[in-house]
Amino acid sequence: MNESSWGAAPPAAGPRASPDHGPASSLRGAAPPAPAGPGHDWGDPDRTRPLPFVPGPGGHQDDDRGYRDIRDNRDHLDDRGAARPSGPLFRDEKPQEPMPTPLSGSDNSPDSEKPKKKSAGRNLRAAIGVGIGLGAIIVASLFVYKPVFIGVIAIAVVVGLWELTSRLAERKDIKVPLVPLAVGGTAMVAAGYVRGAEGAWVAMALTALAVLVWRMTEAPENYLRDVTAGVFAAFYVPFLATFVALMLAAEPDGPERVLTFLMLTVVSDTGAYAVGWRFGRHKLAPRISPGKTREGLAGAVLFAMVAGALCMEFLIAHGAWWQGLLLGLAVAASATLGDLGESMIKRDLGIKDMGTLLPGHGGIMDRLDSLLPTAPVVWLLFVIFVGSG
Repeated sequence: MNESSWGAAPPAAGPRASPDHGPASSLRGAAPPAPAGPGHDWGDPDRTRPLPFVPGPGGHQDDDRGYRDIRDNRDHLDDRGAARPSGPLFRDEKPQEPMPTPLSGSDNSPDSEKPKKKSAGRNLRAAIGVGIGLGAIIVASLFVYKPVFIGVIAIAVVVGLWELTSRLAERKDIKVPLVPLAVGGTAMVAAGYVRGAEGAWVAMALTALAVLVWRMTEAPENYLRDVTAGVFAAFYVPFLATFVALMLAAEPDGPERVLTFLMLTVVSDTGAYAVGWRFGRHKLAPRISPGKTREGLAGAVLFAMVAGALCMEFLIAHGAWWQGLLLGLAVAASATLGDLGESMIKRDLGIKDMGTLLPGHGGIMDRLDSLLPTAPVVWLLFVIFVGSG
C-alpha cells in the first residue's frame, strides 16, 4: 500500500492525473493542482525538500511555531501589520545591537552622558614634593645663618637669568650676555643686604653698563635690541629679588619679615588655585592666562588677607592685625599681576614654561613670577607699618 491510498477511494471521473503531480494530487480528485512554492511543494516526493528552520526569538529548534508562521505568512506582525524580523536572517549574521539611549536631560553627544573631570594641569605629587623640599631649604637657611639664605637668593637669581636668556635666544634670537648679568645680579643681592637700597641701586647701574660694554664685542646688528633685553632682565630678576635681601637685613625680625612675605605669596597662589579650580566660571584675563578666573582672584584675596592678619599679629614686632589685612590684599594683587606679567612674556615667546628644572612646577622663573614683583610691595608696606628696622 502506498501513501496515496491511506483511506481514500480511487477517482471515478475527472481529468487524468498528470505524472508531474504524482500521487499526492489524486487526494483531491478533479481539483486543480496547488501552486508550488517555497513552503508548499506538491510535486514529486523525490523532489520534495524539508522546510528550512528559521529560529524564532528564543532560537529553540523544538518550537514548531516557526513552521506555522511560515505557512500562514505571519512572522511576528506588529500592531501596524508590518512584518518585523525577530532574529538574524542568516546563521552567521550577528543581530544588530540597540543604539544607546541618552540620559535624561542630556544632549545627543555620547560624551555628555559622562561627567567631565577637571584636570589640575600638572603633576600634583611632584609639585607638592618639590615645594616641601624647597620650603625646608629656605626655612633652614633663613633661621640658621642669614648669609646662607643670601646665597640661596643669588643661586635662584642666576638660574632664573639663565632660563630667561636661553628662552629669548631660542624663540626670538635675542642675544643677551649672561655673564655680566649673573655677576651683576649676585652683586646686587649682596649689596642690598650689606649696604641697603643705595647699594642695590649702584649695583643695578653698574650691571646695566656692563651689559652695554659686553655686547660691543659682537656684530653691531641688533645691538639696541639685545642690550634693551639685557637691561630688562637685570631689572626683572636680580633687582626685584634684592628687596628680599633688604627685608632680611631688618632687625630684629628680618627672618620673620621674609617668612611672612613668602607665606603670603604662597597662600595667595594656593587660594587662587583652589577656589578657581573648584568654583571658577568667569575668566579673569583669557587672552593672557586662560586658566585664571575672577573667582580664583577672590580666593587669593581672601586667603592672603586672613594669613596676613595672623602673620602681622603673631610674627612681626609691633604689627597689628588690620595692617595684615591690607598687606594680604596688596600681596594678592601684586602676585596676580606678576603671574600675568610672566604669562605675557611666555605668550610672546610661544612657550608654556620657562624651564623644566622643577618637576611639577616648570622652571625657577615659573616660581619666581609671583615673588619678584611682590617683594618691593611687601618691603614698602613693612617700612610704612613698622619701620625699616
